[in-house]
Amino acid sequence: MNTPPTPLFGATPLRTLVQGITGGEGSYWTEQMLAYGTDVVAGCTPGKGGQEVHGVPVHSAVAEAVEAHDVDLSVIFVPARFAKGAALEAIEAGVPNVIVLAEFVPVHDTMEILAAARAAGTRIIGPNCPGVVFPGRDFAGIMPGWSERLFRPGRIGVVSRSGSLGALVNLNLVGAGFGQSAFLGLGGDPIVGTTFVDALELFDDDPNTDAVVLLGEVGGPMEEEAADRMAGLSKPVVAFIAGKNAPEGKKMGHAGALVSGGRGTAASKMRALTAAGASVAETPTEIVELLRESSSGR
Repeated sequence: MNTPPTPLFGATPLRTLVQGITGGEGSYWTEQMLAYGTDVVAGCTPGKGGQEVHGVPVHSAVAEAVEAHDVDLSVIFVPARFAKGAALEAIEAGVPNVIVLAEFVPVHDTMEILAAARAAGTRIIGPNCPGVVFPGRDFAGIMPGWSERLFRPGRIGVVSRSGSLGALVNLNLVGAGFGQSAFLGLGGDPIVGTTFVDALELFDDDPNTDAVVLLGEVGGPMEEEAADRMAGLSKPVVAFIAGKNAPEGKKMGHAGALVSGGRGTAASKMRALTAAGASVAETPTEIVELLRESSSGR
């Protein structure tokens, strides 16, 4: 096939492969993605080639699927112990964007995935993430892109480490009359493929995005690294950091939410983002007012 890949951001739905499509979760979310307009071109489950799921042809190997169909993105619905093998298979087959949804992927497995992805030029989103939503266009993953309470087409880009916090803020945005250009769920693990820096650069280059909402949490350096990068960006950023009361050395929910040595605290992240020019909300409900003050489009 070999048609050039569709950009992650843009007007055209992504040609999507579902790995693990014959499982309960893969089948359910494939049905929802199709109903919303996602262009699910193929599925893959070892040994299940020749079947169909909701009218989608199933292949036994990713290489077979890529040979038969143009694929822009693969979304992986497999348990954590199989995530490395599935992701490496997609990378080796030349899939340009891969979403790893599974929670509890071992860190050394993630490191192997990311090393292979860097060598191949593949974008990894996740692991331990809800996926991506492009309101009015398509979605891939386990975030209910069809919900009119959570998503509507607009010009605010939202990027979050947490799926639940992302859902809450999207609910508030839509309730206040805003819409989203895209939602990116990065994942809450200590090591993930796509970072806040990557997301800010994507949104900054996107002509359909006027402002960015960055939803971080305690633990890890990603938010401080994003602050370091913000000087070269052109669009306003409104940020919220969850976990202001997290005790040092205590893991708080996500695997990456571990504070140590005075770094990775909510306070340090908020200071860095404020110094870089972001508007930092004290509570999720303040995000809407800060967006209005920044004169962002709706």
